[in-house]
Formats: sequence, structure tokens, C-alpha cells
Amino acid sequence: MPLSEQEQRLLEEMERSLYHNDADFVASVGVSRLRPNYRSIAVGVLLAVAGIVALIAGVALAWLWLGILGFIVMFGGVLIAVSPGKAIRGLPGPSAPGRRPEQAKSDQGLMDRLNDRWDRRQDGQ
Repeated sequence: MPLSEQEQRLLEEMERSLYHNDADFVASVGVSRLRPNYRSIAVGVLLAVAGIVALIAGVALAWLWLGILGFIVMFGGVLIAVSPGKAIRGLPGPSAPGRRPEQAKSDQGLMDRLNDRWDRRQDGQ
């Protein structure tokens, strides 16, 4: 069911407000800086399928070593398939020089950052 015009405008206004008021949150969960590596996904899926075939063959033939080898190949294939992709050029990474000082404090915990933000808002009133 499509949104009405009023709902679309309200959603756009909420998005603009979120981008304006909470840039830290948008930066942490926003656009991914990684693009999928299709070659590693394809190789990983092929290895996983080959591992499953070897695992089933090892069970059917009662060869323990083949079953274990099939499981290892299958597990490795899944790890290769879900490995992170490459960074997209042109987008600033987490260590970009244009970051705000609040974002540079990577050693602070989430609750510390939220408490600091709360204190700054309370001091501003």
C-alpha cells in the first residue's frame, strides 16, 4: 500500500530532522562504505556446495576423513562468501580527517557518549 502525499512529506521531514539532529547515529548505521565482492561470494558458494557434497559422500561411504574434510571445506566456503567487501573509493572512512571531535573518541563506550550528549543538551537550555 503506497504512502499518501502527507505521509511521504512527514517521512521526508523526519529523515531531514534525523540527518540534522543526530549525525553520529546516521554515520554509524547509515550508508555502508563496502561494496560486495561478487567473486568471493561465488567462490564461497561453490566451495560450500563442494563441501556439502563431500560431507554427504563421507557419510554415505562411512569415510570419516572425507566427512571432516567436507565440513572444513564447507565452513571455509561460507566464511569466504560472507567476508566483507572492498571499501568504496571517494567516501570518507572512519578515520577521515574531517570528522568531528565527538566521533574521534573511539575509546568511549556508547553510554559515555550518550551521557556526554545529554549533558551538552542540558547545558544548552
